[in-house]
Order: sequence, then C-alpha cells, then structure tokens
Amino acid sequence: MDLKDIQNLIRFVAKAGVSEVKYKTKDFEINIKTPLAGSDAVNYVAQPQMFQQALAPQTNADAPKAENPSTNNASSADESKYITIKSPMIGTFYRKPSPDKDVFVNVGDSVTSDKVVCVIEAMKLFNQIEAEVSGKIVKILVDDSSPVEYDQPLFLVDPS
Repeated sequence: MDLKDIQNLIRFVAKAGVSEVKYKTKDFEINIKTPLAGSDAVNYVAQPQMFQQALAPQTNADAPKAENPSTNNASSADESKYITIKSPMIGTFYRKPSPDKDVFVNVGDSVTSDKVVCVIEAMKLFNQIEAEVSGKIVKILVDDSSPVEYDQPLFLVDPS
C-alpha cells in the first residue's frame, strides 16, 4: 500500500463517520481512529469560544461584532474565486523538505497539479502534499511547524 492509498483510506474513514477502522493484509496493517462526526471534536472547539466571550467586557464584546461581519464578508467575497488546498490528514505542517532547504512554494509562485507544496508529518512519516490544482499561490494560511487538522485549509490558489 503506497502513500496515496493510505491518504485515500484516511479521507474515506473521515467522511464515513466511523470511529475506528483496522485494515490488515499479510504484509501491511493500519489502524485509523477518528472521533465520530458531530461528537466530541465539534463540542471541544465550540466551548473555548463561548468561554472567551464570557470573560470579555460587554462594551468591548459588542463593538467587534459590529465590525467583523463587514470584514468577513469582504474577505470571503475576495477568497471565493480561489481554490483551497486542504490538509488530507492530521499532523504537523512544514513548508520545507528539511530545515536546511528552501521552502516548496511562496506567495506568487505558479504551481501545477503534481507540484509538492508542503510536507505534513504524521506519526514520524513525512507526507508530501501536492497542489492537485494548477494556478498561482495567493495566500499561505498556516505557519511553518504548526499542527494541522484534517481538511484544514493550507493554501489559496488562483486558478486563472
């Protein structure tokens, strides 16, 4: 089983909404565990936001809410024409193949569908992530050496 097959299996398991899958052949064995769709993972993310809002003073909490919708609408309108490259797995995001090498891509670089744009380390394995679209890198959404989640946006690509 090669890396692409493993990535496809992980995507399938995540979309299927099961909590655990074991796949075993005579030469290979993999065990994938995920939280069930709509369970603890969603609740865990929502709780810190509510906690932060409860600590904020009332006057400050109302003012940013009025400003954020217009800012969010403008940025989402700008970003809607771009294609998002998302993380196919949970792991640590790296822009370089190794600390002493140059980054894979920068903002403004042209990419093709088979161009490696980053590496995600998962369980001591460094998985090369390909663009899967052709275009120009418009924005890098994740800092180097940051943890990423499955399906988290990594890059914005202008396909034109």
